[in-house]
Amino acid sequence: MKDPRENIPDDLPDEPSPAFEDEGMEIVETPVETEEEDGLQHVRINIRRALPDRRLDKYLSGRLGKSVSRTSLQRYIREGNVTVNGRIVKPSYVIRTDDDIDMLLPVVKPREIPPEPIPLDIVYEDDDFLAINKQANLIIHPARGNWTGTLVNGLAHYFRQNWRDIRELPTSGEAFRPGIVHRLDRDTTGILLVAKSELALWRLGRHFELRKIHKTYTAIVHGLLQLDEDVIDMPIGKHPKIREKYAVHRKTGEPYPATTKEAITGYRVLERLGPVGRSNAKFTLVELYPKTGRTHQLRVHMSALGHPIVGDRMYGGGPLYRSQLEGRADVAEGPLITRQALHAHTIEFHHPRTGERMKLEAPWPADFTETLSELRRRSGGGESR
Repeated sequence: MKDPRENIPDDLPDEPSPAFEDEGMEIVETPVETEEEDGLQHVRINIRRALPDRRLDKYLSGRLGKSVSRTSLQRYIREGNVTVNGRIVKPSYVIRTDDDIDMLLPVVKPREIPPEPIPLDIVYEDDDFLAINKQANLIIHPARGNWTGTLVNGLAHYFRQNWRDIRELPTSGEAFRPGIVHRLDRDTTGILLVAKSELALWRLGRHFELRKIHKTYTAIVHGLLQLDEDVIDMPIGKHPKIREKYAVHRKTGEPYPATTKEAITGYRVLERLGPVGRSNAKFTLVELYPKTGRTHQLRVHMSALGHPIVGDRMYGGGPLYRSQLEGRADVAEGPLITRQALHAHTIEFHHPRTGERMKLEAPWPADFTETLSELRRRSGGGESR
């Protein structure tokens, strides 16, 4: 069957549209609740009474003002992310009474973010986006209780040094998340994409939603995983008692089905290590491939298997010290890794503007590498896969 998005021409010149005159057209605009990881704002507009010969792109350009350009709106309509009555239409579609317009769009809003000289390890950058190898102990964006010291504050400083205001970056509608397409937990390290253009924010966010962006993580977990590779298909929901935690709800997700969402993770064992030193502890180096993007997904899934990630206190993992490996469990000396040993080392996706296939990598951080070296040394070499 032919894709209905093909051969829909952009039949208008890129010209500024006149301001919308609300004559004879009543509008009801209903925000729809969306997940934060989408990086998009989902809005519906119901046309109660339409003016004659009012084009869809012209109407939306006037309605949305400067937050989205007319050129961008035409592109979004052609690509099927602005639909009318559930159907893909042309930018020249004439609005009718009782039409339901459904949109997935980035929204630009003014915001104030103090710049801070936080070091950023930039792996890649062009006019549309940049990729950062995020360090541990760094929150992505300001939020309640953490209004400074975030990656976004560091971005504000970086852009100011390069003669650019971070307020120029697109946003999904939240003032303190300019350019943020996806997130990593505070102590998870690795590749993070930041959109610099409206096109990149919208298209990368859409690709995440459609699961077209593939991420590979490396983790050191407690114990020896039995299978060399497998897929974890366990739904995840809010923990019933602890606000900050998430939990696996098996089968129907009872007794909290309303909060349960599909969560799928593939994994492959890279190396088994142990018994290590006098502690006789055992560990596994594993690659993780999230198919969905739930909060804390990898941490929750590994914990549910009985192999929590090293250093992940929230989900059953413990920090690792040299004294522990020496059999002195009563003291904590010689820290190796005290945060979760989880690193997003590879991300694969299509460039939001050119469509070029891209693969970006971030090397393991020092604490991860040193921990792995110490485990290998004390175990006399591991079983590699």
